[in-house]
Amino acid sequence: MSILITGGAGYIGSHIAEKLIQQKFKVVIIDNLKTGFKKLINKKSIFIKSDISNKKLLIKTINKYKIQTIIHLAAYLNVKEAEKNKKKYFKNNVLGTKIILEACRNNTVKNFIFSSSCSVYGNVNGAVNEKKKLNPKGYYALTKLKSEELIIKYSKKNKLKYGILRYFNVAGASQSGKIGEIESSHGHLIKNIAIQSLKKRPEIKIFGRNYKTKDGTCVRDYIHISDLVDIHLKSLKFLSKKKKSFILNCGYGKGYSVKEIVDIFKKNKKNLIIRYSNKRPGDVDQVFANNKKIKKILKWKPKFANIEKIIKSAIKWEKKL
Repeated sequence: MSILITGGAGYIGSHIAEKLIQQKFKVVIIDNLKTGFKKLINKKSIFIKSDISNKKLLIKTINKYKIQTIIHLAAYLNVKEAEKNKKKYFKNNVLGTKIILEACRNNTVKNFIFSSSCSVYGNVNGAVNEKKKLNPKGYYALTKLKSEELIIKYSKKNKLKYGILRYFNVAGASQSGKIGEIESSHGHLIKNIAIQSLKKRPEIKIFGRNYKTKDGTCVRDYIHISDLVDIHLKSLKFLSKKKKSFILNCGYGKGYSVKEIVDIFKKNKKNLIIRYSNKRPGDVDQVFANNKKIKKILKWKPKFANIEKIIKSAIKWEKKL
């Protein structure tokens, strides 16, 4: 089977490509390398440097390699930047998705797997399931919701099955030790911790201390990258065999506050300086997954659901960098 990964030179895409290639899939990657990295591209994949807005090239690529599944990951991810630069985020995240869907018309593409986000739920009390009314708080979250709507609408008109995966907070590095998160501008907490772990005087900035949570800092559900990759492979299998579309939460169902994560790190870095800053626009108080549906539908069992191991694998990767 031939698979096209948009954003395949990024953190998540490179991990998915690695696993698919190990399982003998033919992998084609399209990435403009704005937030992706050449060194993360698997040598056994076919790489095309391009923007997802290039519809002609997308159609040509789909036809040339007889692509059956598209895993669409290409997106801008910075929650804070999205509030300031809405045009950029709409053009890339929403219109980009629309162009890819249009490129799937009348050809070999049967399945579409989309990386959505738990941010589409907005503020949530307790574990959130997939039936919850969507209420995105920030503009980045809105671009993910708009993309979901486009995929659902398009699939009704065309014979396309979709898997919408709502990622919770992805962290950690691959088991092979060959790939991990490089881009640091997204403001991901565990990436920042990994960076600070190598400094003599580590310093972590916590954004906001008056959220409606147990200790006033944001609560999030962290999922190890290797478990997320496994979800994509199981999604692919499900779509190919059952030919049924689905929307699933990708998380462990346990929320950690930012302060709890920082305190775990502080156990090993006694001289850590913690600074508090203002809330970031677009950040919600808390969100963590109800993952009963994904366990039932995909028969998925997490293998790396240990927050300390997630942090350690991110630090180990950072040392390699």
